[in-house]
Amino acid sequence: MRKWTLLLALVILPTVVAGRPQQELPSDLPAWAYGFDNTKEGARADRPDSDARGGPDNGALKHLPGSKFSFTLTQIRDNSGPADWYPEDHPLMPDIVAHGHKPVVACSFCHYPNGKGRPVNTNLAGLPYSYILQVLGEFRSGARMSADTRKANTNQMILFAKSMTDDEMKDAARYFSSMKWTPWIRVVEANMVPKSQIANGIFLRLPGNEKEQIGNRIIETPEDVEAMEVLRDDRSGFIAYVPVGSVEKGATLVMTGAGGKTTRCTICHGADLMGMGPVPGLAGRSPSYLVRQLYDMRQGKRTGEWTSLMMPVVTKLTTEDMLAIAAYLASLNPTASATTAAN
Repeated sequence: MRKWTLLLALVILPTVVAGRPQQELPSDLPAWAYGFDNTKEGARADRPDSDARGGPDNGALKHLPGSKFSFTLTQIRDNSGPADWYPEDHPLMPDIVAHGHKPVVACSFCHYPNGKGRPVNTNLAGLPYSYILQVLGEFRSGARMSADTRKANTNQMILFAKSMTDDEMKDAARYFSSMKWTPWIRVVEANMVPKSQIANGIFLRLPGNEKEQIGNRIIETPEDVEAMEVLRDDRSGFIAYVPVGSVEKGATLVMTGAGGKTTRCTICHGADLMGMGPVPGLAGRSPSYLVRQLYDMRQGKRTGEWTSLMMPVVTKLTTEDMLAIAAYLASLNPTASATTAAN
């Protein structure tokens, strides 16, 4: 087992940005879905080069099981050419995905070479080509923003999309849509969950066996903290802890519409919730991401073509409903039927 005592330094202090007033946020904002934890006073996302990512680089080569490559921390953190541990797992990356260009960060840095990504961004693998292009277009036009003004990587995506050519967008969309979406997130219902701390927008479990109440949150955390956060291992997935009973409640909302409270997701996203044509799949996707999108649409922060179709779906939903919907959808095995939740 790897030793990761470096994470003892994860008691993150509040960050104050000089000269930038704190904007008032909606009272029912699910901050946990945006990479913030309002259950802890002053909790914020940490800086990218925090101790959570391994601290200073001492030049030592890092290794992962099953990979014939080795990289230093500096190489792993290189956002214009990040470490690719398992090139055999994915097609040849186009240049915009592998390297990007100023000011565009390599797509593979945030979304991983295999497109599976992290809760703080999104899972791109297996999404329809036309859908990925549409989303990039919405970032470029300003039709896609964040209800949580603290979420910096939304603004980064707007900048990236405005700085990409149409051909680069097509290359990225073609690449990520070419890969199948396979299991990446394990859903666990629990009242008590491992104690964690937000760092770099992600819940990271702290060393030891302390636990805390889950409350009205989803705690999406790496299966192996060091593998994901320090080494960026794109074979190491996530656990999503969800409140007890949320999966069943979400199944009712998703599969029946709960008597008119919402619309059955299967109508547009397919009986297996793996998508139909240009409509994206939902099964097995990041619950944090799903809640963000539902909430952003309800708050009018997404105004593209898809949002007009989704408004009747989200208008009556509470944040508790969104949590339950996301818990159920994330629990589904994307290689199996949507009617059977993964254990």
